[in-house]
Amino acid sequence: MSLLDGMNPKQAEAVKTTEGPLLIMAGAGSGKTRVLTHRVAHIIQDLNVAPWRILAITFTNKAAREMKERIAGLIGEEEADKVWVSTFHALAVRILRRDIDKLGYKRDFSIIDASSQRTLVKRILKDQNVDIEKYDPRTVLGTISNAKNAMETPAIYAKKASGPFEEVVAKAYQEYQHELSLAQSVDFDDLIMLAIQLLEQEVDVLEYYQDKFKYIHVDEYQDTNDAQYRLIQLLAAGWRNLAVVGDSDQSIYGWRGANMQIILNFENDYPGAKKVMLEQNYRSTQTILNAANDVIANNNERIAKNLWTDNGPGEKITYYRGQSDRDEAYFTIKQIQDLMKNEHKQYRDFAVLYRTNAQSRGIEEALVKANVPYTMVGGSKFYERKEIRDILAYLALATNPADNESFLRVVNEPKRGLGSTSMEKLRQFALQNDWTLLDAATNAVLIPGLQTRAINQLIKFAQLINNFAQQETFDLSITDLTKEILTKSGYQAALEADSRSIENQARLENLAEFLTVTEQFDKNYEPTEESVSKYGDFMG
Repeated sequence: MSLLDGMNPKQAEAVKTTEGPLLIMAGAGSGKTRVLTHRVAHIIQDLNVAPWRILAITFTNKAAREMKERIAGLIGEEEADKVWVSTFHALAVRILRRDIDKLGYKRDFSIIDASSQRTLVKRILKDQNVDIEKYDPRTVLGTISNAKNAMETPAIYAKKASGPFEEVVAKAYQEYQHELSLAQSVDFDDLIMLAIQLLEQEVDVLEYYQDKFKYIHVDEYQDTNDAQYRLIQLLAAGWRNLAVVGDSDQSIYGWRGANMQIILNFENDYPGAKKVMLEQNYRSTQTILNAANDVIANNNERIAKNLWTDNGPGEKITYYRGQSDRDEAYFTIKQIQDLMKNEHKQYRDFAVLYRTNAQSRGIEEALVKANVPYTMVGGSKFYERKEIRDILAYLALATNPADNESFLRVVNEPKRGLGSTSMEKLRQFALQNDWTLLDAATNAVLIPGLQTRAINQLIKFAQLINNFAQQETFDLSITDLTKEILTKSGYQAALEADSRSIENQARLENLAEFLTVTEQFDKNYEPTEESVSKYGDFMG
């Protein structure tokens, strides 16, 4: 069978165009993986190119495995194993293992994991007398990571640094790299940065790889960052047989350094490049594609295309505008129940998609009330999310000061510099006196061997909780008490200190959503004969 059998004309064109730079604009559901794998097989099988002269880069290990399996299905496992199919980072590791000694590292260098990175940064900040409550080690590490993805060395970053936070990062970044170098270690972000440094510095190494990889393929090109772009630019400069596959309409990783201008500028970077548009969709109906085309046409920066299909028009798209999140949730459940009744569907036939994590709360509550079983995919249930459990623990402790588990959960949220040693002394002191942890914290000055800073922090925290408990006595609304906790505990301020973080943005959104829960409770609350307090009813 020909490798082109069953392909549409544009797919076949992309497979057969092997010489020179090629931009394959692949719309959603247009069979891009099939095109990539068949292109690799065509080059090996029909052009008699050695498999090891072909490089195919994907963004995840899972995608790399899938691609290699599909290539093996076309040309056999033995030949497929010789093709370099990997992620950017796996490629960089292979390059560095061979020649990193030219940069002063040993070839058996270590790659430290995320936990070790955080521990190292935390230690460096403490050594530099930085207040880690004000400058969170995770945030500092994330900023260092972004700098590396932008190919900024410690020296370059330091020159650009402006303001207290960036100056702290610059100093920490310098020491962080020094410590890694001493330990003959690199982190995940170093891999691509060092590979680029090696290729730019050692001409013989660059020429070796430029000659080796006669044909280079890059998937999801719209999500490459500046460092990945530079690595590919160096490797492809030899033969210029670079085929990139992507879609500017599907670029979603700008928050982690992806630069969509890279795919938009491909034809400027490689004059004379050929462009093939994969616009036939095999996944959806024409009605859905028409809607998608109309929506995405409003984007200012894109390479225009028009998705179409032979699947027929399909059903009309239903649009429902709810008056509230509760209304949306009930409408969704009614649709599920009607389809189960009228078309004999089962629960597993349905999926509910939402745009932000905070939106899941109303849907989850409605599902629970309707006794509809559900599973969260790719996320935590609303009331199991860290920030929600934290605020509930604060409320529980304000309501029940003897709640030791809630105490342990929030005594260091946000960070108050209370280490494991201090907490163990607190627990032992409470046990010896048969006190709650909150009582022990109130009397922290009596704990033997406890450092003054820890004593002050525990007493301050105990006073904070006791104040919240008094607020409850004053019959404050649940909403007002929650706002007091978020503000006076410093919890909200800690998240807002780095609101640029996607994770922190999501947590702030979830806390805002939680306040809608408390507002609804306050509005509708009516005590029953069993009620002790509205706080108890809310927590129950």
